[in-house]
Amino acid sequence: METYQATFDTWNQLAHQYQEKFMDLDLYQDTYDRFCQLVETPSARVLELGCGPGNITKHLLRQRPDFTVEATDVAPNMVALAQANNPAALCYVLDCRSLDKLTGSYDAILGGFCLPYLSALDCQKLVQASAHLLPLGGILYLSFVDDDPEKSGYETSSNGQHTLFVHYHRAVFVQEALTASGFALVDTIKKNYLPVNATHTILLARRI
Repeated sequence: METYQATFDTWNQLAHQYQEKFMDLDLYQDTYDRFCQLVETPSARVLELGCGPGNITKHLLRQRPDFTVEATDVAPNMVALAQANNPAALCYVLDCRSLDKLTGSYDAILGGFCLPYLSALDCQKLVQASAHLLPLGGILYLSFVDDDPEKSGYETSSNGQHTLFVHYHRAVFVQEALTASGFALVDTIKKNYLPVNATHTILLARRI
């Protein structure tokens, strides 16, 4: 619990700095476009987890204005920015570890780099909860840093003033979690994130 609290505090305090750095980052936009292509349902109901300042939601609504997007984050300051940046979306505070508390259903769920802040067990629970919220054919997007879990630990923010606990997961682990929860892998996309020389993996899966 302490590791999660440290991460929550950091994201809440760095919301504006995060927005300045990543709001216009275009490295992953092709993966969001692929997500939009896979979601064939008109006026689809989409849930975003870990929305930050709403950069992904903004891109989704630009590409698919028919989407009804609920953008969620554990950090209230992030949610406030997301709502300001996306007046057409419904933005609210949600710890993605409590995804199983949501009712209703969605046509697609997108978690952009939530997994690096979740333990292996919580990753599995998130995938399981997503399966319960999606109909057959529903799309799930997950991105994470593909590396040795033994490297997981506290890392310091760029200004050296904040710490957060980062979890690394192997792609095969996430793929197995998807399969176990009734998903079929549709796409695997790799991105080289040069600032820290890391491999970022994006998995797109369909509930079957």
